[in-house]
Amino acid sequence: MGSINKYNRHLVVVVGPTAVGKTDLCVQLAKHFDTEIISADSRQFFREMQIGTAKPTPEEQQGVKHHFVDSHRITEEYSAGAFEQDVLTLLEQLFRQQNVVLMTGGSGLYVRAVLEGMDEMPEVDPQVREELTEKYEQEGLEPLLDQLQQLDPLYFAQVDKANPQRVIRALEVCQSSGHPYSSFRKSERTERPFNIIKIALTRDRAELYSRIDQRMDLMLEQGLLEEAKALYPYREHNALQTVGYKEIFDFMEGKYEWEEAVRLLKRDSRRYAKRQLTWFSKHPEEYTWFHPEQWQEIVAYINERMSD
Repeated sequence: MGSINKYNRHLVVVVGPTAVGKTDLCVQLAKHFDTEIISADSRQFFREMQIGTAKPTPEEQQGVKHHFVDSHRITEEYSAGAFEQDVLTLLEQLFRQQNVVLMTGGSGLYVRAVLEGMDEMPEVDPQVREELTEKYEQEGLEPLLDQLQQLDPLYFAQVDKANPQRVIRALEVCQSSGHPYSSFRKSERTERPFNIIKIALTRDRAELYSRIDQRMDLMLEQGLLEEAKALYPYREHNALQTVGYKEIFDFMEGKYEWEEAVRLLKRDSRRYAKRQLTWFSKHPEEYTWFHPEQWQEIVAYINERMSD
């Protein structure tokens, strides 16, 4: 086969906050365009995490092939950089069969890795990571933020200062390499051999929050507590340091009562959705926003962008 013509190959990217309705819409779009779905949800990769990740059930998938759902074991480390390489390899194969492929998820970093490329980061000394994590557990985030402000004021100005993983990641690179983390971050985007069509989904805030509360109630009915108990031995893994699991782990460790754990589950899920919306609306010119039920408008937009 000759070289791929970028303008015959379209990656339709559908992003949005948790519980907005990405799965339902994407299954319908995949049927309409007779194609497959790549999941860019960094927690749905792991087989052992079924309930707390709102993974689409076989019924919800409606026979549409989903890639990167249940693709890894919880004991495997899987980074955005590795995901980028794996998705590009898969896309090369898929674009030989069809000219439209869907990618959907709420993990902004993983989506960006595929669309723009990952920064070439230096090797990190595991000892440094361990020491920083220990410092965070003992002293909290403040001292780490102070350290980051000294070592890399540029990245300090941009980082989500409530996200310990991002702060530790930046510091471990600064300390291991002797250079600011920001110096390794690309300012140029990688050109991809396919056309990218970006769609973001949103709902009225009250409607979205009500859907999140309902989803958490459903997860609890389905056995989220039992799933979290089974995953407790792996709680140090990045994928489990997230909403839906950490609140239950804290309950299991006696930090608060069950009613409070449920309240925090819902509150933290709403906050997570808000952060996702902020991430995807940082560059409003990049995404075209729709309500998930604007089916005709969404299909018309995709068709229009495919014929540009």
